[in-house]
Amino acid sequence: MKNAVGRDIPESLLTGGREVYQGKNYMDGRYIQKAAPYTRRCETPRESKLTESIAKALKDCGAKSGMTFSFHHHLRDGDYVVNMVMKSAIEELGLTDLTIAATSLGAAHDPVAGYIEQGRVIGIQTSGIRGRIGEVVSAGRLKTPAVIRSHGGRPRAIEGGEVHIDIAFIAAPTSDCMGNCRGIGGKSNCGSLGYAMTDAKYADHVVVITDCLVDFPNMPASVEAIDVDSVVVVGSIGDSRKIASAAARISQNPRDLMMAENVAKVIASTPYFKDGFSFQTGVGGPSLAANLFLEKYMDERNIKMGWAIGGICGPMVELLKKGKVGKVIDVQDFDLDGVNSINQTPGHFEMSASQYANPANKGAFVNKLDYVVLAALEIDTGFNVNVLTGSDGVLRGAPGGHPDTAAGSKCCIIVTPLIRGRMATVCEHVVTVTTPGDCVDVLVTDYGIAVNPTRPDLAACLDAAKIPHVTIEELKEKAYSLVGRPDDLEWEDQVVAVLEARDGTILDVVRKIKPYT
Repeated sequence: MKNAVGRDIPESLLTGGREVYQGKNYMDGRYIQKAAPYTRRCETPRESKLTESIAKALKDCGAKSGMTFSFHHHLRDGDYVVNMVMKSAIEELGLTDLTIAATSLGAAHDPVAGYIEQGRVIGIQTSGIRGRIGEVVSAGRLKTPAVIRSHGGRPRAIEGGEVHIDIAFIAAPTSDCMGNCRGIGGKSNCGSLGYAMTDAKYADHVVVITDCLVDFPNMPASVEAIDVDSVVVVGSIGDSRKIASAAARISQNPRDLMMAENVAKVIASTPYFKDGFSFQTGVGGPSLAANLFLEKYMDERNIKMGWAIGGICGPMVELLKKGKVGKVIDVQDFDLDGVNSINQTPGHFEMSASQYANPANKGAFVNKLDYVVLAALEIDTGFNVNVLTGSDGVLRGAPGGHPDTAAGSKCCIIVTPLIRGRMATVCEHVVTVTTPGDCVDVLVTDYGIAVNPTRPDLAACLDAAKIPHVTIEELKEKAYSLVGRPDDLEWEDQVVAVLEARDGTILDVVRKIKPYT
């Protein structure tokens, strides 16, 4: 069956009431019944929840084969906890047929790929999938198709009971003996613990793993002791220096800076750019650099940003400290400047992933966004964006909050170079649709700007500001004239990953790539 972005979805996936994607507003107004979290009838008073090892905590929580374990990725490429838990579960306790429901998985978790190849891990549910895990899943070695959800789609699925977490593991930079934990105050600080909050509320059991035990009570707690079963102290939960990646740094490339300046010009031409506007940038050098140029326009017009959200980096913290933004509300931190600011800088607050981007609640912050500036691996002439699969069809990216912020904002701007190396970024059809074109408004490249034909109001704003723009088809043809038209990828029938739209409908599938001959 074809969905609203023209992707063929196998009928075999449309069971249990699942539907294909039918547009960003298709699910508006429909209700879901929230799942009831597993709770005790009465809790016997005890002095401490400290447990001697991860293996003991697993046993105490009734761990058995076939369960689903969840993790969060605030330590990003510096995370140690996923590997420690899976090693204990599989190699010490002999568990098998496990599913990992993580907010994201990357190169730090390469050992999990071996468990997939052994058949010990049979399910992956995540937003990000990179490194060897992405390679083995793309090769069809995972027993069931991986399920890819956005950062808003994940809490929606957990709260609605579509994802049942047996045991949630919280990598906590600090915790007290009862499980009140925070992302700051220790030696492995990660800042916000926003992705872990929904897991802790809805999992049957919760295990906090920390490398810094502090006095009770550890307040204000990001995850509260009322939801925690066990606390395990280990030597290290991760290397916080690896939170920041190259993609999370402001680019100094002249091409990127030129695009960032044009992004700021586009924003300044629209009617939403007024005192109190709201804003988010995604990860990516050009999108982060837009902060620098936006400040100039704010100063010229004597306006301030009301609030900013998202994964927070140093540039947004600096705007907050300068008084150029009223509040920063933070679900994850992308560098140590963000980590060191949360709950320290006045006006810098923490929030859960559900409050950030869940389309099924009654007040997600993304629905109040004026602007979001996002990167892309590729974008097609229907303004569909891919941030998940490489040009070779291998899973090596993450939707993250990309689809959520694009759908919720008044103005979604994609900023990307026209070509990367010998590959066209603006193309006829993206490899995988991760953000549908009906959520994208403007494309800014180093060769020109294009406005989605569904937004003639924004095109008129650019015309009034004398900002030149072209059609996205012209940008595609320019890209092909520079690097040539790529050959179509060849796929096998096997579906290796299912990409859910944020509302739970099926947006796209990833099939096993045919080997080159």
